[in-house]
Amino acid sequence: MGMLHDDQVRLSVLALLVGAAAGYGSVAFRMLINLVSSLIYGTREEQMPIAAATLDPFVLVGMTTLGGFVLGLAGRFLLPHGRPAGVADVIEASALRNGRMSPHSTFGAAIYSACSIGMGSSVGREGPIVHLGAGLASQVGRWLHLSPSLNRTLLGCGVAAAVAAAFNAPIAGVFFALEVVVGHYGLGAFGPVVIASLIGTIVTRLHIGDVPAFGLDTQQVQSFWEIPAFILLGATSAVAAIVLMRGIGLVEAVHIRLKTPTWLQPAIGGLLLGCVALGIPEVLGVGYEMTTHALFNETALELLVIFAISKIVATSVCFGSRMGGGIFSPSLAVGALTGGAFGTIAASLFPELGSQPSVYAVVGMGAVAASTLGAPVSTIIMIFELTTDYGVTFALMAAVAVAATITRRFYGDSFFHWQLSRRGISVDGQHELGLLRARRVMAVMRDDHVLVSRDASLDILKERFRASHAPIFVVDEHHALLGSITFLDLADAAFLDDQDDGAITARNLFRRCPVVLTPDDDLATALRYCQSQQEEHIPVVRDRDGLEVVGEVRLNDLLQAYNQALLHARAVEQGRR
Repeated sequence: MGMLHDDQVRLSVLALLVGAAAGYGSVAFRMLINLVSSLIYGTREEQMPIAAATLDPFVLVGMTTLGGFVLGLAGRFLLPHGRPAGVADVIEASALRNGRMSPHSTFGAAIYSACSIGMGSSVGREGPIVHLGAGLASQVGRWLHLSPSLNRTLLGCGVAAAVAAAFNAPIAGVFFALEVVVGHYGLGAFGPVVIASLIGTIVTRLHIGDVPAFGLDTQQVQSFWEIPAFILLGATSAVAAIVLMRGIGLVEAVHIRLKTPTWLQPAIGGLLLGCVALGIPEVLGVGYEMTTHALFNETALELLVIFAISKIVATSVCFGSRMGGGIFSPSLAVGALTGGAFGTIAASLFPELGSQPSVYAVVGMGAVAASTLGAPVSTIIMIFELTTDYGVTFALMAAVAVAATITRRFYGDSFFHWQLSRRGISVDGQHELGLLRARRVMAVMRDDHVLVSRDASLDILKERFRASHAPIFVVDEHHALLGSITFLDLADAAFLDDQDDGAITARNLFRRCPVVLTPDDDLATALRYCQSQQEEHIPVVRDRDGLEVVGEVRLNDLLQAYNQALLHARAVEQGRR
């Protein structure tokens, strides 16, 4: 029985449950997509472009427009925040909300995205599956009242199982969860995440099969002299990824500038999507057909370029118009098309050294995806698992490294971080600051602060400062805080020879305090105030209405508490190992 109280054992058992839940959630999500696609196009999602090509142009555009209109109306009921949720929301939940996700958001976003993909949106299914898997894991943590640390690890289990189920790639699922969501590779999280990923993969292979997403023949790089070409492909892939992400931002900005109602945006997106699909029906759905064409050398150079541009435009329109879905599959398609076009050109210029265009398509697929997802390690592993081919790994690593570096320099960490920044959210360093959110100001508050009235003379101020060497807080007759006096404030008045000391009082010297704290504020808030205001001493008041001073918080004490929290967290992690 004692083993059941061990966190590592509990997490391992829960990982089994979460892995199965995420796996079956993935299967159910795919079934819902196919159901919607069958109702609209009369076929499964994979055959959607073929069915769309046979439709009357007005019927096709009408279907995508009407589908977008219905999505917009449904979003008011299914989406708590009025926008589709995805991987960015999972990152936010892990970094800022201790792994907590709303059940309404979890299931509402899944239904919304499945309907969006089923009606033809040029987006991916993997992002919503990840959000669904993470949401299911969060509900398990909520029911069991787990600690924030265990909640975040369990969230990672849900993500790993979802990625593994979505791509049939268990290793990539593990590394994506640890790299993007958990934020570290500690063994305490590694074991449960691996278990969940394996279970998610087993569920998927039982119900869908164990065939890789893109079963290619063995690919081989012909010469090490091609390394410069792969480096150049990395730079080209970074440009393609940035254009894709900037395109999404541009469509969003146009809607904002035109003040388009949020419920109407999907209808406009559906209209534009239908217009693009009239010429290139392959843009409909997740885009695996496009990707396969590029990977199997089945497409001419001109068509590869047209496909890549069309996919970027269609995905930008759908994402920027709040149509739901994920960025995984579109980035794979754009990468494969970009790489295939690059490889075709390389083969024509250097036929004696050039590898097959399919090699460049595989490398481009990984480079664009890594730039978009901000997860180079897991993307390299994912491409290997998707293609079951190790022959191009060193070329893939070179291109991914270049693409990720360029994208980070000229765009940002990832598409997900851009989405969060649009909401005014930064998750940099939030895992560490989370250690301070559990502690309150009263735990480090000092009560040796110095108070004076606003009529205190200069001599009294000098005496009080000599005794404390800390800022003096000035209060009124009701003991409410007026401001503070530091050494620099006192120095100008104290060391001038031609002054009347009796004429100078605290009311002449104090400056208003830019911020105050209360005993119930958390230490992360206190540290943020110290850093943003460049203050080493912040007064603590009983409440912000009365402003009665009850203590002070010092930056040194906050930093010491932070270091102690880090050491404690590390000791707990070592204990789990």
